[in-house]
Amino acid sequence: MGKQVSIVIDGKSIETCACNTIVQAAKENGIHIPTLCYHPDLKPSGSCGICIVDIEGFRQPERSCTTKVQDGMVITTNTKKLRDTRKTILEMILADHDTDCPACLANNKCELQDLCDNMSVTTQSIPKNLKKLPIDNTSPAIQRDPNKCIACGRCIEVCSTIQTVNALTESGRGHKVFITTAFDEGMGNSPCVNCGQCTVFCPVGALTEKSEIDLVWDAILDPTKHVVVQEAPAVRVALAEEFGMEKGLATPGKMYAALRRLGFDKIFDTNFSADLTIMEEGTELLTRATTGGVLPLITSCSPGWVKFGETFFPDLAAHVSTCKSPQQMLGTLIKTYYPKMSGVDAKDIVSVSIMPCTAKKFEARRPEMKDSGYQDVDYVLTTREFVRMIKEAGIDFKNLPEEKADSLMGEYTGAATIFGATGGVMEAAVRSAFFLLTGENLPSPELKVLRGVTNDIIEATVEHEKLPFPIRVAVANGLGNARKILEKVKDQIATNGASEYHFIEIMACPGGCVGGGGQPFGCDLVDRGIRGGGLYDEDTALPLRYSHENPMVTKIYEDFLEKPNSELAHKLLHTNYFQRSEKDGSVIKEVTHKH
Repeated sequence: MGKQVSIVIDGKSIETCACNTIVQAAKENGIHIPTLCYHPDLKPSGSCGICIVDIEGFRQPERSCTTKVQDGMVITTNTKKLRDTRKTILEMILADHDTDCPACLANNKCELQDLCDNMSVTTQSIPKNLKKLPIDNTSPAIQRDPNKCIACGRCIEVCSTIQTVNALTESGRGHKVFITTAFDEGMGNSPCVNCGQCTVFCPVGALTEKSEIDLVWDAILDPTKHVVVQEAPAVRVALAEEFGMEKGLATPGKMYAALRRLGFDKIFDTNFSADLTIMEEGTELLTRATTGGVLPLITSCSPGWVKFGETFFPDLAAHVSTCKSPQQMLGTLIKTYYPKMSGVDAKDIVSVSIMPCTAKKFEARRPEMKDSGYQDVDYVLTTREFVRMIKEAGIDFKNLPEEKADSLMGEYTGAATIFGATGGVMEAAVRSAFFLLTGENLPSPELKVLRGVTNDIIEATVEHEKLPFPIRVAVANGLGNARKILEKVKDQIATNGASEYHFIEIMACPGGCVGGGGQPFGCDLVDRGIRGGGLYDEDTALPLRYSHENPMVTKIYEDFLEKPNSELAHKLLHTNYFQRSEKDGSVIKEVTHKH
């Protein structure tokens, strides 16, 4: 705890850390100060002015999000003048804002809308100054609508400071400032890695996923199509909060029931292919570690990180696992293994995935993701899109009876479900790597040292008397942390000829997939931690907690793939990488091949 100071807010005496801003001190003590550009996980900019307060002895109101507390401060948050000023700011924003709220994807999740409602500000008497600008649809994953942008700067802050991608920039000055990409060439022609964190932090509907709902409805309603769906681990802990249930509650049974009512013909689970990923990736790790292969091995589950690596660290491509992500593994198997076992013709199958991640839309469209002979994953829906489909269909999600996924590729272990939380892939991998090295399971499957939503990189050494060598690992979530660990690896290799690590997990999004760019609007690191906790609870409750114990994974090797890293497994479940331009993300050349 830092140095404490005494202040007074609205007549209430408060002891708080001198490190706090006024808005932080107020929030800690249950005092509400309205904000718009402010977000607890970002550096405050003070750009909007909604959070102004009066401070005794100060000549004019101050922005509470950027003003640090001082001992003896006497602060007032609610006066007629402050309310009138806030209303004027809102009216100025609305005058230059597209207020077609019912058609906006952020409707009822919009911070601007909430503020206007709370302050009784309507648009009826506000003269419009809006000049319609074209919507940016250049990205395969993210849509940018400048007509809804309020220039709060949150998207720039998360893109540049947390993710270190710098795809977005500010142009113009004063009241004419607006957010765009370099040279205004569009998101799809920028270094954007499609992580979607800009969509999560945007307080309005200016940045959203590029929706594929109508395409999925068309497929479901087409009697000639056989529509198969898969769902990522993090989706099952984000649905509850959207339907009035406990935040972070895992709802796989209700999720499957909702999918059947929507009309999907077959329901598998990405958790199954997460277990399969561990078998492929664990075998790859041990092969490299025992035969002098390239180390460290870096996980490849996160497509935002993969594109980031291809763009900014192509020289480390040989360190990235050749394994496809669980989404793409299952997409390939849906059009190869499933037709073999079911008799359904692969050409009639439409493969749909439901993901917490906008970058999965980009990943599904990568031209190399066609090892089945077809596009392996046809459509990707975010969690937000899935929620909208449930509501469109009038399904009472909260009261649905629980159902099960279809058995061929629907069973999973606890190791698979924790893939959705930062550190989860590493924990799952270590559980099975220990078994592959020793022939025994870990005395306890839980490696809590790898858990927790943090802004720091987690490093650990897994040691046991039965291991032939200690396993040195690291976990990084958020691309800023990815950049730090990759620079460290490069320095170690340049200095010592090798890195100290065996295995590194990288997730593009802070908190891992539970905080993905396609998850419900309006979350912070605390919410991400709650969702991650729900996955760990499900892991604890499941009867099987090691990927190598999944009977359906054993069966697919016996019936189809033969063994981990077999020739067929490499053909269908592994991939290659490219070097991309830092200017626009375009492919320059291929830098790795399947082994």
